[in-house]
Amino acid sequence: MSAVPSVDLTDFTSEDPKRKQKFITEIGSAFEEIGFVALSGHFLSDDLVDNLYKEIKKFFDLPQETKESYEIAGIGGQRGYTSFGKEHAKGRKEGDLKEFWHFGQYVEDNPKLAKEYPDNVMVAELPEFNRIGKETFKMLEKTAKYVLRALALHLDLEEMYFDEYIKNGNSILRPIHYPPITSKPKNAVRAAAHGDINLITLLMGAHGKGLQVQNHNGEWVDAIARPDQLMINVGDMLSRLSNNKLKSTIHQVVNPPKELWGTSRYSVPFFMHPVSEMPLNCLENCVDEEHPKLYEDITAGEFLHERLIELGLIKG
Repeated sequence: MSAVPSVDLTDFTSEDPKRKQKFITEIGSAFEEIGFVALSGHFLSDDLVDNLYKEIKKFFDLPQETKESYEIAGIGGQRGYTSFGKEHAKGRKEGDLKEFWHFGQYVEDNPKLAKEYPDNVMVAELPEFNRIGKETFKMLEKTAKYVLRALALHLDLEEMYFDEYIKNGNSILRPIHYPPITSKPKNAVRAAAHGDINLITLLMGAHGKGLQVQNHNGEWVDAIARPDQLMINVGDMLSRLSNNKLKSTIHQVVNPPKELWGTSRYSVPFFMHPVSEMPLNCLENCVDEEHPKLYEDITAGEFLHERLIELGLIKG
């Protein structure tokens, strides 16, 4: 079925030290081996998930000119709508076969960051879209916080190490629509092979074939989650911080078989970013003679800026 291990967050949030340690060991070894897990026991209710999909389908079904009225110039697509084919993977010329929306952070108690981040864009035609998007953002952020607490313990850090960096972090919730394919794409796929920029990604909608992960042998393997699971993977920021102890794995979304070209695919990744000042310098306890330091010192903000230029979303 899927080459990706399954873990249950309720093991970690239980009061049982053995179950908690079981989760830390399982997710730690999965992230060292393949960089992906399928996670159950998260904070999204079935009703919230159902309502979110209803709202995002309604949004992507709006007339193209209405959607394009929510495409905001000059912010590198960080909020609002990004139209079909605008984004490409690092090193690729072809735009990915997708359109998407960005919900960003809802800043609390930090006027400086509230000014630094672009405002979320409100869709006048669909008031529930905005409300449900915000609730989903909060529940995924909460889930990510507990996953990072487990990873902190796995890396021999204090359990709350990441908490201060992810509070009001520059995280993004991205509902994606991969429209029906109407003619044979030249070189484009729904999402070309890439690594994620951020600390961790939590993906809704990895049910059924499409998402593939590259294992250590360079083979593409299917990553399929159950309907009640999120797919979670390591991003490049966490890989840098851990001196590549935790693996940011290359992955892609391939085009479906020809008989399914007429179908849309929806997926909703949550990209967990820290605040821009977070240092991504390799942790001292991840560097030794066998594992020399692989990366230059850099902050999360500097690293994100470099990568957005590479992706063609902002100009250098």
